[in-house]
Amino acid sequence: MNAPVGFDPYEDAYSTPIGRIDVSNPLLYQNDTWRPYFDRLRREDPVHWCDSGIYGRYWSVTRYRDIMAVDINHTAFSSDATMGGVVLRDVPLDSRRPSFISMDPPKHDEQRKIVAPIVAPMNLANLSGTIRERAGRILDDLPRGETFDWVDRVSVELTTQMLTTLFDFPFEDRRKLTYWSNVATMNTRAGTEIDSESKRNAELDKALTYFTALWNERARQPARPDLISMLAHGEATRDLPSRPHEFMGNLILLIVGGNDTTRNSISGSVLALNRFPAEYRKLLANPALVTSMVPEVIRWQTPVIHMRRTALADTELAGKTIRRGDKVAMWYLSGNRDEGAIDRADDFIIDRARPRQHLSFGFGIHRCVGNRLAEMQLTILWEEILKRNFPPIEVVGEPERGYSNVLRSIGSLPVRIPA
Repeated sequence: MNAPVGFDPYEDAYSTPIGRIDVSNPLLYQNDTWRPYFDRLRREDPVHWCDSGIYGRYWSVTRYRDIMAVDINHTAFSSDATMGGVVLRDVPLDSRRPSFISMDPPKHDEQRKIVAPIVAPMNLANLSGTIRERAGRILDDLPRGETFDWVDRVSVELTTQMLTTLFDFPFEDRRKLTYWSNVATMNTRAGTEIDSESKRNAELDKALTYFTALWNERARQPARPDLISMLAHGEATRDLPSRPHEFMGNLILLIVGGNDTTRNSISGSVLALNRFPAEYRKLLANPALVTSMVPEVIRWQTPVIHMRRTALADTELAGKTIRRGDKVAMWYLSGNRDEGAIDRADDFIIDRARPRQHLSFGFGIHRCVGNRLAEMQLTILWEEILKRNFPPIEVVGEPERGYSNVLRSIGSLPVRIPA
């Protein structure tokens, strides 16, 4: 779906009464027309009350420093699923799947520490060889001189193969993980077959059945260094199957966190280098810049558009009073474009002095547990591309973007590697 012919988002953003601006509308991200609305909010009303959003009433926090202030203050702003969770869309109670990202301490801390060892430095070092071998094989199988979908052939394949290792999941069934990830994150208004929570629940019940069988198998065996075994043997999580919604919630979190966000950054890297060809030439001339390019990709792409919190008490932020029970959206995508915090924030610059100065992984207790694994996959992939002396990978059509205000997803990206 594209914006109407002749539609000017800048004119619309600045002619619409500011109180009527609703940046929760997924069409802004599907059509890639979100920038001027956030530009205006950051300048004129950085903590903005939307009284008639399509997902209800909420506050928009759009500046870097204000987003960070909310993100690190878990005593004033709750992530708990019983309060509404971490997305603006209010999911019916019987369809909520709490996970440790949608919990407050102490339960959050107890569950998060069970899976944290999977991305400890020593384990990442052990995984790097596997990632490099798989990335090389994927790249060597790509066609030359013909158009193909980078998302399917590279982004999805590399990250899904990584998930099979993290879960010790049957390799031949790996695309089930991709499918369940898509089902879990799909907006029911997106015009797909998942057009209701009941249909989503029916598909995710199949995932629950599959994972329950794996769980029972791992629970009977000695503890192993894979996510299912870690959860099955963890003191705070070994009884998760007795709470099916929470069990599925944690599995979805780990699947989406290990799949969607990294795959969209991988796709975004090719798109960014094509949008900024001087940076592509800079990278080809100096492959060592890949280490600073990777965090810049993650900032520029911003794979998670927003996270929600719910105010636990009346709280002041940037001169506004947020009332107890109000929904608060931290727009990471806007914060990563805040010129007050990041110089030339709209530009993609692969040799920034401080490339990790971004909000894409969040801050505080909910900072992304797999951030170093995401960076490692991107780094290794581009090291392998550069090692093969590929000519510049050409984007030959517009990306297909997802209808979502949560994930900045790229469904397909037509590319060509010149022969």
